[in-house]
Amino acid sequence: MPVRLLPRAGLLALLIGSVGLASAARVQDASARSVEWLLPPAPSHVPQTRAQDEAGKLHGRPLPTPELLQPTLDPHLRLFQPRYGADLRGNFTLAASDTLPGLVQAWIHAFAHFYPHVRLRLGPPYEGTTGAERMNTGQVTAAFVSRELTPTNVARFEARHHYAPLSIPVCGGSWRQFGFLDAVGVIVNRDNPIGRLDFTQLDRILSRSHLRGGTAITTWGQLGLTGAWAARPIHVYAIKPWNGFEEFVRQRVLGAHGRRGHWRTGLHEARTVFPIAREVAADPDGIGYTGLSFVDAPVKLLALSAHGTHYYAPTYRNVALADYPLSRLVYADLDLPPGRAMTPALREFLRFILSRQGQQIVLEQGIFLPLRAVQAHASDTLLGVPPA
Repeated sequence: MPVRLLPRAGLLALLIGSVGLASAARVQDASARSVEWLLPPAPSHVPQTRAQDEAGKLHGRPLPTPELLQPTLDPHLRLFQPRYGADLRGNFTLAASDTLPGLVQAWIHAFAHFYPHVRLRLGPPYEGTTGAERMNTGQVTAAFVSRELTPTNVARFEARHHYAPLSIPVCGGSWRQFGFLDAVGVIVNRDNPIGRLDFTQLDRILSRSHLRGGTAITTWGQLGLTGAWAARPIHVYAIKPWNGFEEFVRQRVLGAHGRRGHWRTGLHEARTVFPIAREVAADPDGIGYTGLSFVDAPVKLLALSAHGTHYYAPTYRNVALADYPLSRLVYADLDLPPGRAMTPALREFLRFILSRQGQQIVLEQGIFLPLRAVQAHASDTLLGVPPA
């Protein structure tokens, strides 16, 4: 189920539902029940200025307008039931990325109704890498980070502690909110007939390690395209390491079997994510990956499958339901030695975040997406405590 992003002038006037988003659906094949979604390109964005970066470290990044669409909370999320009396005590200092202080403060405020004597302090600077480093050196108990830890973060932690940090997903990312952990899409030129790819195919296109099996894919014919497309070369547009989008795709697609994948040579690498969609739109043989909020040119977004079975396009519904395999996550990163039990007060705070009440707070903010029950269960398991 490919997704096309068309120029605003070419959009159909039809609105799907009453969400206020200029979008349309066209049935491609009634027997296959496939639908092609037409959405307006996102506005072109520019990097934050140094002044905006510094302001964000002090106060947090200004929140965007909430998504008009909102998912329903998963009814199978567990209800938070305190496991200790209200006199439970603890004293913790927390850190957060500049996109997260409002959400983390809301969690802290709500948690205090259950445990008024647990002191949770969150203050500036708000920045993911800074928070990870402060967690590494013991200045904070947990760092809430709106991306995966960088390889440098992990290497420094392991060099100091001789074990890996514990990263627990605490909520979903966003759909296509600029600067707030938008989902990642794989894009091709809009004239390209291909509609979907699985992760093994993507790994063979993007990497030299091919940890998912197979050999390099360098032509469109190797992906099943025929006629004039069969011999045409694949031009890959990617982001120069290190970058949050690049690291996410490397971990999610190139990595496998506990091993870290490596990019192939000959990529068209940009320093940032900003130009990728425009470059692919200008190259009939192009393919690339980009955040959904950076799709500011008329390209086709592909449906993806992690395992070669069910394919999902990056629609709002598929991202909100965590079906789309390049949906993203927000993490709480902690220093917890293997085999050591977590402090009861901190464990209760994280259990609260992962509960129905904690994810309701995510939903009410309207920026990030609440976890689905299966994701929350997996995070509960990481805490070492079975769900209540």
